[in-house]
Parts: sequence; C-alpha cells; structure tokens
Amino acid sequence: MSTSEPRPPMSKAEYVYSVLLDDIRHSRIPGGTALRAGEVARRLGVSVTPVREALRRLEKDQLISYEAHHGATVVDLGDEALAEYYGLRAVVEGLGARLAAARITPADLAGLRELHASMADDAEHGRYDRLGEQSRRFHLRIVDIGGPAFLGGHARSVRDNFPVPAEASLWLAETQVKAQLEAHEGILAALEAGDADAAERIMIGHVRRAGDHRTHH
Repeated sequence: MSTSEPRPPMSKAEYVYSVLLDDIRHSRIPGGTALRAGEVARRLGVSVTPVREALRRLEKDQLISYEAHHGATVVDLGDEALAEYYGLRAVVEGLGARLAAARITPADLAGLRELHASMADDAEHGRYDRLGEQSRRFHLRIVDIGGPAFLGGHARSVRDNFPVPAEASLWLAETQVKAQLEAHEGILAALEAGDADAAERIMIGHVRRAGDHRTHH
C-alpha cells in the first residue's frame, strides 16, 4: 500500500456491515427476516467470520436480535416504536430549527434555498423519488447549523437507527408533496426572520405529519 493512500481499504467485516446496514435501513431486508451467516457470506462472496462480526455490530445497533433456535433476525419495529421515532425526531429537529434561527448566516440560508428550489423543481416534474434524500439533507443541514456541537450527530443517529422503507416516504405521495414543500418554505421564512418559535413550531408539525402518514399506511 502506498503511503499516499488516505486510509486503509474497508475491511471485509466493514463491507458486510455497510451492505447489511443499507439494506435494513431502506427495508430491502424487512423486519422479521432471519439473517443466516452462511447465506449472507455466499451472497457477498466472503467467509462466515466477517459476517458474524458484522452481525454482532448490527445487534449493538439494535437493528437485529438473536433468539434461541432462530439465530439473527432483523428487528421488526411496530407502531409504538414508529411513534417514538417521529416524536424524537420532532424534538431534536425542532430544537435544531429553533437554534438555527439565531445562528443562520446569509450563506447558510442561500444553500438551503438552493436545495429547496431543486426539490420544488423535481416535484414539478414528477421526480418524487429524488425528494426523500434531498429532504433528509435539508433537515440535517438545519440541525447542523443550529447545533453543530451535539445536535447534528444526534439527529443523524436517530434517523440511521430506524429503517424507513423507501415506498413509505411521504414524498412519494403526490397529494402530500405540496404541503411538505410549503412547510419547508415556512421554516425558511422563519429562519430568515430569526423567528425561533415559528421555526420550531413548523418543524415539529412537519415531522409529526410524516409520522401520522406512516402510522396510517
């Protein structure tokens, strides 16, 4: 390995972990699915040892559980966990928006407006599949602006520890997209005005609406 390489290549266990994590997060491997080390090893072309290591990490992340005679199973989170997830996101992202109202710079605001304009353009042209990831970036950028020391990291870990099936995204529901984009506009206006109360209130309502949509579908 040349000394110019910035970091060592990903280990096999790291590779298996990243693939499984991505599959679980996007519900390509749904809750309740049994994960057999031998099958995973064959699918990814590695030996069973790195798979076992990756499964132990996923257990630590509380994304899989081990049961006697069943082995590793992807955790199936029900409606209560769903409500808790959106409740926690509303608090963390709401606080992020409140703090961002006092700290946001014109450059920050311009970046958020650019992201919002790109989302509005995608929505107008029916490219709904692009909106979920852009919305995630929009929300996390606001939290990073408001809480660069701790809050941004918390917001990411909350989102990363809960699998959201791509098809459950509110951004794929055409009837919901307009209201969602209007909420983003409201948040931007509140941030520009330095109105911490409004920024927090709109963000909380916006996140809770996404939770209600998931719970009833």
